[in-house]
Amino acid sequence: MTTLATQLPTGLWQVDPVHSTAGFAVKHMVVSTFRGRFEDFDARLEAVDGGDLRLTGRVRADSIVVKDENLAAHLTAPDFFDTQRYPEILFESTSVSRDGDALILEGELTIKGQTRRIRGEGTIVDAHEDPYGNQRIGLSLETAVDRTEFGLNWNAPLPRGGVALANNVKLQLELELVQA
Repeated sequence: MTTLATQLPTGLWQVDPVHSTAGFAVKHMVVSTFRGRFEDFDARLEAVDGGDLRLTGRVRADSIVVKDENLAAHLTAPDFFDTQRYPEILFESTSVSRDGDALILEGELTIKGQTRRIRGEGTIVDAHEDPYGNQRIGLSLETAVDRTEFGLNWNAPLPRGGVALANNVKLQLELELVQA
């Protein structure tokens, strides 16, 4: 079910991967926020008559990008994403609500074969025509998940207390979508 103050033009909207990002942020060593991203991802937004919206997404887990190649290899290992057995991260919305440019999204996120309901919030920018006659929209979304609920359990205790990696992870999407 979708509540819209403004409706998007109906049809399918596909991600422009060059102008979009799928990333994450997590507290590291208690003192800072570590960020990474995925390079291979896809998202589609379907807008139907009446204003209903449906967002789906797929991320290739082995396309993770961090500043250290050894860490990138560790993140694809069974301690984290286990990309040999679980190559994709999937999302499918169950509800999209909109009030002006504010967006609330609910759906199912699957990581490492574990599916959990999540809720994300963000903004939407209505359709604008680019110099080539294409219609484009923008979505900015964020949610927080407990990584251990998805089987990403690695951690290490710190000498003076605490752990190397927080369980709470922010997932951040900046999507530019083009009407198909």
